Amino acid sequence: MDKTIVTAFMVIISIVASVTVFNSLYPAIQQSSDAMVNMKTRLDDQLKSQVEVVHASGELNSSGAWQDANGDGRFNVFIWTKNIGSNRISGLERVDVFFGPEGDFARIPHQNNSAGTFPYWTATVVNDTDWNPTATLEITIHFGGTLASGRYFIKIITPNGAEDEYFMGL
Repeated sequence: MDKTIVTAFMVIISIVASVTVFNSLYPAIQQSSDAMVNMKTRLDDQLKSQVEVVHASGELNSSGAWQDANGDGRFNVFIWTKNIGSNRISGLERVDVFFGPEGDFARIPHQNNSAGTFPYWTATVVNDTDWNPTATLEITIHFGGTLASGRYFIKIITPNGAEDEYFMGL
């Protein structure tokens, strides 16, 4: 009879221990699986998103003098960037724009984050309503004064990590 009671207790303790181990490991396994699925989704989104800077120009004429091409009274640099991926790119105000002389560039804030100081940038999708595949985004960097002639670096990074860089001469 003692062996039966001891065996029964051992079976009950084994079942409780098994349930306890399962309850502690299952959430960790599930969380790890969710993290892998989220990472795969983000990576897939990044791989399907691609941009290319097509062209950039400033408001300087061939002799290096400022000409107000768009009539806003400020010196501007225009950058045309095409969505060559297969995903729509949203959150245009969260795009990172880096611009400046070669070797001395800086991140330019969007107009909403500039607190009214120059330089800042604005953007318009020129051939669609959203920045869908094959659409072109025209980024305008507004400056308080003219820029000197020289070679300038441009880098555009989308919110999901797609990027391209470009050099232009003013």
